[in-house]
Amino acid sequence: MAIYQYIVGTFFGSLLGFVLLFTFFRDKRNAAKRKDRRGGGAVEMREQVVRSSENGGFFPDGVPDADVIVVGAGVAGAALAYTLGKDGRRVLVIERDLSEPDRIVGELLQPGGYLKLVELGLEDCVANIDAQRVLGYALFKDGKHTRLSYPLEKFHSDVAGRSFHNGRFIQRMREKATSLPNVQLEQGTVTSLLEANSTIKGVQYKTKCGEELKAYAPLTIVCDGCFSNLRRSLCEPKVDVPSYFVGLVLENCQLPFANHGHVILADPSPILFYPISSTEVRCLVDVPGQKLPSIANGEMANYLKNVVAPQVPSEIYDAFIAAVDKGNIRTMPNRSMPAAPHPTPGALLMGDAFNMRHPLTGGGMTVALSDIVVLQNLLRPLRDLNDSVSLCRYLESFYTLRKPVASTINTLAGALYKVFSASPDQARKEMRQACFDYLSLGGVFSTGPVSLLSGLNPRPLSLVLHFFAVAVYGVGRLMLPFPSLRRLLIGARLISGASGIIFPIIKAEGGSSQVRLTKGQNGQSVMEKIKLLQ
Repeated sequence: MAIYQYIVGTFFGSLLGFVLLFTFFRDKRNAAKRKDRRGGGAVEMREQVVRSSENGGFFPDGVPDADVIVVGAGVAGAALAYTLGKDGRRVLVIERDLSEPDRIVGELLQPGGYLKLVELGLEDCVANIDAQRVLGYALFKDGKHTRLSYPLEKFHSDVAGRSFHNGRFIQRMREKATSLPNVQLEQGTVTSLLEANSTIKGVQYKTKCGEELKAYAPLTIVCDGCFSNLRRSLCEPKVDVPSYFVGLVLENCQLPFANHGHVILADPSPILFYPISSTEVRCLVDVPGQKLPSIANGEMANYLKNVVAPQVPSEIYDAFIAAVDKGNIRTMPNRSMPAAPHPTPGALLMGDAFNMRHPLTGGGMTVALSDIVVLQNLLRPLRDLNDSVSLCRYLESFYTLRKPVASTINTLAGALYKVFSASPDQARKEMRQACFDYLSLGGVFSTGPVSLLSGLNPRPLSLVLHFFAVAVYGVGRLMLPFPSLRRLLIGARLISGASGIIFPIIKAEGGSSQVRLTKGQNGQSVMEKIKLLQ
């Protein structure tokens, strides 16, 4: 039976793959033609910025306080400050709270993110914080399990995922950034962006002592996180909160698979376990919807014990109950927000202030670090940044170049969350089971999706191919040992449901490709709307 399922799934998956590849190469050929018609704009634009940046810009007293102001010193802000400082920029970082953060997310860095950390010269920031190597995932469903290893054979032995206390990691990166003499880190709350002639010239902020100050720079990069109060002037945020994470720390217990993240396909939605130190395991319970059981009156503890605990692997059941009884229960809204930039001269959004995805797959830090690598490569040829309008035109390419990594990870996170969540709909149940069985086949059927999840294969086409291969595999399972009208109808709904999951996510991600542009100081459009290519 399994062989027949394999043959049917492979046939339909191959057929679908051929159609997608044909479409992909056709679009790629058309894109190349459009690029030729634009006259190789990236090189010309870079030369224009290099020439025009020599003209300088207007700042009080004639001299800006820094080359770049970075708002926020979290993962994105601290890494960006070090990267730009290492390239010789004068960087001023303004962070609301310089004490060690205490968060229940941002604790798992995928191998693709670790490679970006190495590329930025920040790999030592995961040293000496009791970070744990992560080599893959273990997936649990209805008493069965399968292990999914990262495809790391072609990489150096040090390359793997890392899990850690988020605050320790951030403090190490802040220390690394401030080790550079041209990086200045200040504690203060940025209250507004300073604008003149439709160009951002700097920020206004309040110091720890309550003093109101202004700082000026030709480029301000906003990295103030998921609760950003500055993003609305720089993008069109459409924030969705599909669920909450309820966080616990399990102490002195051993996970069924060492050095692996654990995903339980529970009812109503997934449960995550992964180590964050040599003695602690993070548990994140996804609770769908906008309303959480009350922690104060004991509803949450009852929910965790009576609904969640029976679905936890037996090896860590006692540690889970002990963590609930200890009472240190934390919650965090799971936010998703497609990147919808509103390019503004003198400013740029990055990190969670710019783009968010469901944290189920732990891809947020990978996207942020990848974005920093892209930005570093774009800014490196520029001698100075003072011509804000030309710089804004030049940085248009940032939104194109970030697409492969960001759209792959974002789409996968949204699609997997919907597939992994329980549903009373029979077609959705079949899709969920098909996904588990498909990954359990091993070989390319597991390494392909895991390489996408890990950030090692940032190819949106591969994601779509595997997603529909899962759907077709599910239909193949329904057709054996013989089809019936009911099974045919469920199979049709399965394909329709799969399309209804992934295509809206792709559309939302692609929606950011239509960049809304600002006007130059002469009142005319300095850029045309462009459609970014995947």
